[in-house]
Amino acid sequence: MNYQEPLFNTYVISASILILKVMGQGWITVYRMLKVKSGFRNPEDNNKGLCNPHPSGDQTLTNEYVERSRRMHSNDGENIPYFLVIGLLFILTSPPLWIAQIVLYGFVVARLCHFVAYITAQSHEVRATFFTIGSMAIMGMALYCLYFALLL
Repeated sequence: MNYQEPLFNTYVISASILILKVMGQGWITVYRMLKVKSGFRNPEDNNKGLCNPHPSGDQTLTNEYVERSRRMHSNDGENIPYFLVIGLLFILTSPPLWIAQIVLYGFVVARLCHFVAYITAQSHEVRATFFTIGSMAIMGMALYCLYFALLL
């Protein structure tokens, strides 16, 4: 595996985008907490500091604006690690490049569309559509790997 191999490169691009997405979601949550000065989780978050010069007891109250971002982060944490593992195992089977690109990049696009649907409060059906596309990509790669491994 090296960066000159198109299959590995496809995986690296996909994995890097998704890792940036997951880490970025954490920063989006922090931004939202600071913007509304609410949604903090721990009692010590009410202490005075550089980022919290005027603490208030209301800061630890649940805030839907912040919680939506937390749910998005949690959803990424429930889905993207599986992709990272199975995507690497998948490229080790040496599938045709065009199939790998469709599946790997397709998952990335599905997750980014899921993000847009979630952050703009689209209906469950819209979010579920993008989740399903990503889920099918992961299950397809897993079945492909299982089939490949059983043939050896």
